[in-house]
Amino acid sequence: MAMTADAPTVAPTTAAEPPTTPVATASEPVAGQVAEQVPGAAAQAPPPTTFGAPWIRSAGEVAWKLVGIVAAVAIVFYVVGLVQVVFVALFLALVFTTVLLPLGDFYDRVMPRGLAMAASLLTAVLAVGALVTYVVSSVVSRWEDLAIEFATGLTDLAGLLTGIPMLAGLGGPDDWLTDGGAWLQAHAGDYAGTAAQSAGSIAEGATAVVLAIFCTVFFLTQGGRMWRWALDFVPADRHDRWEAAAAAGWNSFSGFTRGMFFVALSDGILAGIFLSVVGVPLALPLSVVVFLGAFIPMIGPVAAIVISVLVALAAKGPVLALVVLIGMVVVAQLDANVLQPLITGKQVSLHPVVMALVVAAGSVLGGLLGAVVAVPLTAVAWAVYCTLRRTAPDGTPVAPDTPAVEGTPAVEGTTAT
Repeated sequence: MAMTADAPTVAPTTAAEPPTTPVATASEPVAGQVAEQVPGAAAQAPPPTTFGAPWIRSAGEVAWKLVGIVAAVAIVFYVVGLVQVVFVALFLALVFTTVLLPLGDFYDRVMPRGLAMAASLLTAVLAVGALVTYVVSSVVSRWEDLAIEFATGLTDLAGLLTGIPMLAGLGGPDDWLTDGGAWLQAHAGDYAGTAAQSAGSIAEGATAVVLAIFCTVFFLTQGGRMWRWALDFVPADRHDRWEAAAAAGWNSFSGFTRGMFFVALSDGILAGIFLSVVGVPLALPLSVVVFLGAFIPMIGPVAAIVISVLVALAAKGPVLALVVLIGMVVVAQLDANVLQPLITGKQVSLHPVVMALVVAAGSVLGGLLGAVVAVPLTAVAWAVYCTLRRTAPDGTPVAPDTPAVEGTPAVEGTTAT
């Protein structure tokens, strides 16, 4: 039997397929291999989820910063309220130092430093004492005449008022005195409590003045040494920056003090000229009162006006008193709206609108004390801030040789922050 070999089965000839290997993609890298980054993948990735629009996030950041600033300011006001006498004494000491330092430097040319500063302090005490003594002695020397003239002025005023139909029921000076005495008797208890509070305030004021004079002596004689001691708490690489900031703050504070002095002097001169022209007696002592009252915001000018009107009423009658009232109000408006913005505002580099708002806010928050210290403290804070920002208070860049802020190179034509 013939054996036939089986023919091998031949598969259709096809091209050999290469071994399949998993293709690495940007999203599924193969183990052991580094996935190649596809260009534009980062741009195609979805942005991270954020809350709200960009302006909402910016507003939130600003709001939190404002909350922090308000909290810090509230804490400062609370602490100052606890040690108000110490704060007043320190403020007065700085004012005295700014006034006496130029005089002490003048005396320093002919005598030792410590003796020069003591001489400047003694000169200031003698000058203020001489002014007060002159005013008091001038009033006392004419007290009897003023009393008689005042009674005459009241009689004339009563006759003028009773001539008006609507005011005919007010009566004369005797009726005014009787009604005034009855009113004082009815409110005697209230005034006793007020007098006790005033006595306590006067004692605190005297303590503050004595402490201020004590501190002034050391500020004048050892001010540089005290500042170097305080500067040791700042890192050494930032001494120059803080030196510049302190110098800017001190210049702003001393500028405010000089501005207030010139404004008060101008008020006194204008008031003296006006009172002399209209014929009010004691014109020169009254001009000294106006000069001293200009250093006390709100209360000082009003008190000076009231005293001047009373003297005019006592000496010349109600018509001249009305003229004096109008003239003194005009002088006060020149002080508030012309002299202070031109002189004090220029010294502290603050806009008059800012000064008005600061005084109003200070009076609301701290009363008379807040109104007195609001402008100088704001001016000092602004000067220090501008210097730390490497920008002058008027907005111009500082000199290029000033050290730049650490970690932020200063670019020419810009200010380092």
